[in-house]
Amino acid sequence: MLPEATGLLDPIVLARIQFAANITFHILFPTISIAMGWALLFFKLRFNATGEQKWLDAYGFWVKIFALTFALGVVTGITMSFQFGTNWPGFMKTVGNIAGPLLAYEVLTAFFLEATFLGIMLFGQKKVSNRIHTLATVLVAGGTTLSAFWIIALNSWMQTPVGFEMINGQAHATDWLAIIFNPSMPYHLSHMLLASGLTVAFLLAGVSAFRWLKGQRDASIMASLKTGVFLAAALIPLQIFLGDLHGINTLKHQPAKIAAIEGIWHTERGAPLTLFALPNAATQTNEYAIAIPKLASLILTHDINGELQGINAFADHPPVAKVFWSFRVMVGMGMLMLLVSWLAAWQLRGGKTLSPMVCKLLIGMTFSGWVATVAGWYVTEIGRQPWLVYGVLKTSDAASNVGGGMILSTLIMYLTLYAFLLVSYISVVFYLANKAGRPAQEQ
Repeated sequence: MLPEATGLLDPIVLARIQFAANITFHILFPTISIAMGWALLFFKLRFNATGEQKWLDAYGFWVKIFALTFALGVVTGITMSFQFGTNWPGFMKTVGNIAGPLLAYEVLTAFFLEATFLGIMLFGQKKVSNRIHTLATVLVAGGTTLSAFWIIALNSWMQTPVGFEMINGQAHATDWLAIIFNPSMPYHLSHMLLASGLTVAFLLAGVSAFRWLKGQRDASIMASLKTGVFLAAALIPLQIFLGDLHGINTLKHQPAKIAAIEGIWHTERGAPLTLFALPNAATQTNEYAIAIPKLASLILTHDINGELQGINAFADHPPVAKVFWSFRVMVGMGMLMLLVSWLAAWQLRGGKTLSPMVCKLLIGMTFSGWVATVAGWYVTEIGRQPWLVYGVLKTSDAASNVGGGMILSTLIMYLTLYAFLLVSYISVVFYLANKAGRPAQEQ
């Protein structure tokens, strides 16, 4: 929820920046832990099926990364949840009857499951049977996905709210199945799960390529590298296809968001697909535009002369430039993922190894999933503005009366701490990768 340009100490603007900073930092870690749990399960099942030590060694290395990621995800999630009360009390006051139970379900059915069996994953391998240890991995992986399910159920409901009625200014559930499986939920959930898979795929490939270039030749490194590369090569086409379906769903339920994504200022038939432009809100034009005629209408309506509503058709609409550019960062990173993963997969065919150049490309793409995921979330969240719950509750109506100076001071502390933690996390990941290749007496 990023702000438009307004006063520096405007409490609503600062509260939006603060929540944006929190959710941006928080989402980095669940994005990894969701799919990493399944990657660990894959390594464990491969070991169980083949008895090859490389798979167990891969499990042993990556479970450390999972534990570190899980811990940071929990801490940042708690911090974010506090802001519902401190910065956005109107949110829970208005829709707490729906948001509260969904958040509680996430804790009761998912978080406890993950936290309980994570200990067995980390410390129980030599203390319990292999079957129980594998079961613990299954339950942790399932728990991370179940956690994502409940959070996405709430967020997607905020995008396409159904199954409720307003009584005295408060939302009351009338159909929980409709709330949970709201019109955008399947698309949001699938898109997020694939984003998580791609994030982990490039993390596996990038860190493994780093270890390979360092001269480490343990069999588990190539097993992790191939897993990451081939997973990325398989998932990115699926993500592109699902993104198209997601866009069509968004056009139906949030046409103002689509107008901002495409930079369409005035309703028109045969709308062009704008590849590059500098949207100008003052003149409602796209400066220096590079566009393909009629392609936006063809993609979104499957009709080359299909009508797309422009920003001028909506009294309430999101800031165009932020949504427009966030979407292009997401798509651009997706295209780069496609190119790099397919190039690496081509080089690995037939049991071959990667060239140093491709290894360096993979290292550079290690955290590319974060860039694409954050950009995608900005499209989703900024594209909903000025609504906190689309068509039900405006962001300005949910804000607290905390002064701008107080919010600014805590924002500075948050940003400083988050920058430190982010650098520390990345440093520790590569430290563990470097340490793993040293003889035991040197560690």
